[in-house]
Amino acid sequence: MSADHLLAASVHTFSLGRLGAATGALLGLAGVVMARPTSRPGAVPAMAAGMISLALGGLVAATAPGGLGTGNGLGGAYVALLVGVAATVLGGWALSRSRRTR
Repeated sequence: MSADHLLAASVHTFSLGRLGAATGALLGLAGVVMARPTSRPGAVPAMAAGMISLALGGLVAATAPGGLGTGNGLGGAYVALLVGVAATVLGGWALSRSRRTR
């Protein structure tokens, strides 16, 4: 049995890596939804959700044993990183547009 088989998580196992990656991706997605171009109240939480998503995605990506497809949350971590960047950028853009319209 190779070392790759020992690192792979079961399909039915919900590990901490999977939980962290899923939480980060969902927070980032919520941040993308909250970022409206003219809504200042939604811009700040969108940026916060994006930054938390980036932190969770980075943490899982840095600590996940094995590669993609091993079930340790690495794919979800990459998704959390991408969605976190999008939420942070869109939140910042919405915040800057809300300041210009005043």
